[in-house]
Amino acid sequence: MLHPDGLQTVYLPLQEFLRFSPGNAKLQDRGIAIFSLPAGYTCPGASECHSMFDRSIGKIVDGAAMRFRCYAASLEARYPALRNMVDNNQRLLREAGTEAKMRELIRISLPAAYFDKIRIHQDGDFFNMDYFKAWINTAKANPDRLFYAYTKSIHLWIRMRDELPPNFVLTASKGGLFDALADKHGLRSATVVFHPDEAEANGWKIDHDDSLAMDPEEPSYALLLHSTQPAGSAAAIAQKRMRDEGIVYSYSKK
Repeated sequence: MLHPDGLQTVYLPLQEFLRFSPGNAKLQDRGIAIFSLPAGYTCPGASECHSMFDRSIGKIVDGAAMRFRCYAASLEARYPALRNMVDNNQRLLREAGTEAKMRELIRISLPAAYFDKIRIHQDGDFFNMDYFKAWINTAKANPDRLFYAYTKSIHLWIRMRDELPPNFVLTASKGGLFDALADKHGLRSATVVFHPDEAEANGWKIDHDDSLAMDPEEPSYALLLHSTQPAGSAAAIAQKRMRDEGIVYSYSKK
């Protein structure tokens, strides 16, 4: 196509950005931004929480070793806008491909500096080494921000352990395929418990608002079971017990 002045018109593709969301009901601090990917599909270490919302059949599919359903998968089942966001984030990262291109994509997509804390993955996990390195190098380039994540990709963490900057705080999410590595290397961890008594018996605090997750000096701790659980499952029975006892375990409302 020719411009009126005789020059050829060149159409450049619009730049697409990764999308972040503000802190949810669990994370009241408005200084937190959350980055997410499709739950289950990007979680190579998932086991006891392995669930995903199958886009082709419109239902949650649980893994063979699932003990409690993934909270993020339940959210994706309920909210199409969330599914669209995480699917688009995954697509852009896959298209970027290399560590350098993923890092640049993250750099240009980061929320404004007002969000000085970035939670990596409410949904999803570090799906390969290049992607993991992209976040590590992003943290190094932004020393005034805190980047933190729960992860079952312990195999990647161990390989890069000496490269993590102090503002990149990880917690090993127990119940995955690489738990033994977390124990072997003494990584601090978070374990989902079905009742506060379980946490007390193990001497664990319960993190209700990510304050423990953000503090690298905190030792291992617990997370209270939440999300919608399959009817009749041990997790659903545990939730009923907590409801009957007046124990608050849901973070869906402010």
